[in-house]
Amino acid sequence: MSTAPAGQPSVEPWMRGTHADVPAAGRAVLHALDLALEDLTKWTQGITDAEIHCQPFGLTSVARHLRHIARSTDRLLSYAEGKQLSEEQLKALRAEENAGEETLAGLLTEVEVSFRNAVERVRALAAEDLETPRTVGRRQLPTTIGGALIHVADHIQRHVGQVVTTAKVLKAVRG
Repeated sequence: MSTAPAGQPSVEPWMRGTHADVPAAGRAVLHALDLALEDLTKWTQGITDAEIHCQPFGLTSVARHLRHIARSTDRLLSYAEGKQLSEEQLKALRAEENAGEETLAGLLTEVEVSFRNAVERVRALAAEDLETPRTVGRRQLPTTIGGALIHVADHIQRHVGQVVTTAKVLKAVRG
């Protein structure tokens, strides 16, 4: 969580001086990973394992977002690396929609493992020419290493925001 001393305001990852050895674009992605994990941990605290599968007011469940955050990070980094998705990644993609018996702790662990695996990949990509062309998906849509890296951060933060909103709604409707 925060590295701020007790009694002082929390300092976001990008202001902590971490990952200083990584070029700016990659450092921003690493900070997005750090912030995402902190926010997910903070805002899901107190949510039950049953609640993570609920869809209050038609919102996507917390569980679905957590699965997607973990697994899409891996997929997006594969595209940034110039790879197509493996059968294992495609199978994980198809399984994202399926509500299982996952627990909040298990899904947060899946996110943590995904992010831990992402760190070295982001570090390696950040050292490359960010304008190097890449393609995404079966349609081979054009991007660059830099575009894919930045999208990793954007995409994660978008879904974290949705988890935060859904978690707040879940807590509010319980009374």
